[in-house]
Amino acid sequence: MSNVIAFHKKLNEHNIKLKRVSIDTLQINLGKLCNQACHHCHVEAGPTRTENMTEKTIDRIIELMAHSPELKTIDLTGGAPEMNPYFKKLVIAARSMNLEVIDRCNLTIFYEKGFEDIPQFLKDQKVHIIASMPCYSKTNVDKQRGRGVFDKSIEALKLLNSLGFGIVGSGLMLDLVYNPGGAFLPGGQEKLESDYKRELKHLFNIEFNQLYTITNMPIKRFLDDLIRQGKYNEYMELLVNNFNPHAANSVMCKSLISIGWDGQIYDCDFNQMLEIPIDSKITTLWDIKMFEEFKNKNIALADHCYGCTAGAGSSCGGALL
Repeated sequence: MSNVIAFHKKLNEHNIKLKRVSIDTLQINLGKLCNQACHHCHVEAGPTRTENMTEKTIDRIIELMAHSPELKTIDLTGGAPEMNPYFKKLVIAARSMNLEVIDRCNLTIFYEKGFEDIPQFLKDQKVHIIASMPCYSKTNVDKQRGRGVFDKSIEALKLLNSLGFGIVGSGLMLDLVYNPGGAFLPGGQEKLESDYKRELKHLFNIEFNQLYTITNMPIKRFLDDLIRQGKYNEYMELLVNNFNPHAANSVMCKSLISIGWDGQIYDCDFNQMLEIPIDSKITTLWDIKMFEEFKNKNIALADHCYGCTAGAGSSCGGALL
């Protein structure tokens, strides 16, 4: 579809070789079931998806965590990760090992039947919440994530603030995520964070810790939108023309591995969604004894990797530079 230079050739031009140097973060996709179906979702999650991680797989992850001393952070994603019936079991196990736990939360899950106790649970376990909030404008949020999502998200943020999340000195982290509403790169992270803090405080008296900017990846639903609008080539050229070798040297896959809902292991969440296996072969949680086995291994690359290396760079923790 695009005639841009292949990503691995772009790395060769800059004499960059990507290998995993450590494994301090384990990103786990607990399933594709979600109470929302966002236009930009690279997981293609939604209310009708049935894929969900089993308790057997959760138990294997817990077993491996105990034998992987380099691990510092467990990053839980979905779908809505809270909709997995063993979400709490995994969180409690990770926190008992003194690991930081991140919950990538869509905020509206708090208002679904059976999940009303999640905010208090997250507080009790001192979970780090990273919440989707693509704009402080109701029109933009509802356009991207669905009608009524903005109002529920605002109420959820107020609730989290009342529990101490995002309040300086509380020790309870609440970060927000911005991703562009179209085929363009995110603006500067510091400037956007300042705008978010000013507007959310002024309009709703909401506080949070940090804002992360994440580039839309040209895969799955966003890719479909690009093709439908005839903007795929234009977007890929934008990413390539903004390739930043400093960002490429800082990509998250150098210190992270990704676990799929079915127990398969990948270099990152995006490779997982494209079913590009780690270390050039299908590998599951039952094929290894510890996560450190993937240190010093080459990372599987494809052209979507331009999304992580354009401009200031992009990762699940926001801009890289």
